[in-house]
Amino acid sequence: MREGEEKRQRILAAARRAFAEKGEDVTVARIARDAGVSVATVYRRFPTRDRLIANAYADQWNDCAAMHAAALRDPDPARALRELIRTLCAYQLQDRGFTRAYVDAVVAGHGLDHERQETERVIAQLLKQAQAAGTVRADLTVADFRLLIAAHHGVVLAAGPDAAADSQRYLSLMLRSLQA
Repeated sequence: MREGEEKRQRILAAARRAFAEKGEDVTVARIARDAGVSVATVYRRFPTRDRLIANAYADQWNDCAAMHAAALRDPDPARALRELIRTLCAYQLQDRGFTRAYVDAVVAGHGLDHERQETERVIAQLLKQAQAAGTVRADLTVADFRLLIAAHHGVVLAAGPDAAADSQRYLSLMLRSLQA
């Protein structure tokens, strides 16, 4: 591996660890220190915090993009919406660092503008189609989706390391509440 690529990978690994541990408010100086590079090196490779976060979680965002595409191809928009929500909630159980980035971006509207806008576009389209088919509540909005994801994040945090059972119970209750 070239030295430049090796530094890039160290920066991204340090960023993922730091974001998982402290959230996105961690300083670039700490990430640089943990990666064994200068702050200037981090900024040369990732000129904005959004780009650092997006690159740190590129694999997860790529998975989300594939999930979005699959959801839009599903002939049953209500089922696609439920599966999308289940999968996103499963991510929250598996990867706490990505969850923080995702919740901050999609729920709070902080950062990762492209990724957030794409997620909202897909949710809005699925909601519109499912509402037109009469399979989900007519009053649901993208904002309700944000609340659902934020609430699940709270369930995961409150339940601690063994949150799977609480997550499933929450999902069962929330998905039933979406029905028309």
